[in-house]
Amino acid sequence: MQIACSRVLPLTKCSTKPSARGPMDFGVFLAIWAIPAPQTARQMTIHSSVRYNWVEEGVRMKVNDKAPAFSLLDQDGNKVSLKDFAGKTVVLFFYPKADTPGCTVEACGFRDTYKKLQATGAVILGISADTREKQKKFETKFSLPYPLLADVDKKVCEAFGVIQEKSMYGKKYMGIARMTFIIGPTGKIQHIYEKVKPDGHAEEVLAYLKSAT
Repeated sequence: MQIACSRVLPLTKCSTKPSARGPMDFGVFLAIWAIPAPQTARQMTIHSSVRYNWVEEGVRMKVNDKAPAFSLLDQDGNKVSLKDFAGKTVVLFFYPKADTPGCTVEACGFRDTYKKLQATGAVILGISADTREKQKKFETKFSLPYPLLADVDKKVCEAFGVIQEKSMYGKKYMGIARMTFIIGPTGKIQHIYEKVKPDGHAEEVLAYLKSAT
């Protein structure tokens, strides 16, 4: 056990008398010895992310896994469920935050290739933890032609395993990783893009869909 003090604390003066070794002095020593050492910043950071450990260590979707079922509201308040697209290929892309630079580049890339993506028979769905209202502003500002789903409580993000450890300015935190899942007509995951680079990602997905048909 780590002790908070680096030097011996004088409890009482030394004495040869039996009374100097009474239970009071020993009890004080035990109380001081039992005081836990102060937590380091690293320990506190680890504790704050404990509730996500099961996502990091266990729930990671793999190719051929059945995609988790979900139902969420889109930017217009319409309920969108994965089961609505049974028999179709679904491109489900997770992005960290609406109307931020990287997410805007990615979303606009899907906008600019939308007709070509549709021609392959695929359905495009964007998803983040933003509110429906923020998704609506994002859609309107950039004329995005596909549904943006509001996963405010991050349950769908957790189910797909996209809540992961991230780093910014040397600080680590848990957040939504930029990932895309291609879900086949049978509801199984056909392809997974991890650590997505926003620029050119839509064209990358389009090339995959064309090769898979």
